[in-house]
Amino acid sequence: MNISLKIISLLLSYPTIEIVEAIPELKEALAKDTLTGKQEKKLLTKLADDVAALDLFDAQERYVFLFDRTRTLSLHLFEHVHGESRDRGQAMVDLMEMYDDKGLELDANELPDYLPLFLEFVSTQAPSETTELLGQISHIIVALRQRLKKRKSIYANAFGALEMISQAKPDPALLDEMMAMPEDDPKDLEALDRIWEEEAVTFGGGAGENQCGPDRLRTVMRAHQRKPAESENARSGLGGQEHA
Repeated sequence: MNISLKIISLLLSYPTIEIVEAIPELKEALAKDTLTGKQEKKLLTKLADDVAALDLFDAQERYVFLFDRTRTLSLHLFEHVHGESRDRGQAMVDLMEMYDDKGLELDANELPDYLPLFLEFVSTQAPSETTELLGQISHIIVALRQRLKKRKSIYANAFGALEMISQAKPDPALLDEMMAMPEDDPKDLEALDRIWEEEAVTFGGGAGENQCGPDRLRTVMRAHQRKPAESENARSGLGGQEHA
């Protein structure tokens, strides 16, 4: 197993108490990983420390503002490739078949193109297959890193480490096309409602229910209404310090 990819998968997942409590163990495993360079370890350690240092609710709220309320930062890969076209449905089916062929059983609460799930799968494959699969999404990795760095988000570290691990060069045309898309405003609730009203297709029983998208967003927003105070970082939706 590629330990670093497994760790990135966890760090890019929705923050839970289980993940936060496991961070010391993740850092220990990362430090012992002989396949990962010093720079990648530095980037991932800083991200892990940042997530662990936040109040859990603040970490969750920041995550939602970045990845659920900002479509151009979506962690669902086919969002950046197919948008809402019919091709997205077939791509989902093809990806699920690939997982099934390799013996990966999907949780019905997540879509197959969710990046942390994809990375967890890739982490179990042979090095040649890992290189090939990461190369196929290299333009998405680079675009997300650049967008997150522009927002001064610590989550840019995960994508910087992914770039180094994959060693793939993105297709310039695909990267330019992605970067040409206008940035979303996570504070525009009307635009958010319009986006989720367009989401009509699910894959598997209860796909995405209470785990991603509007259900999780509404849960966090309801909890926020009950919370007496919030941090400045959470209000801005930014990810803390520059990663370098």
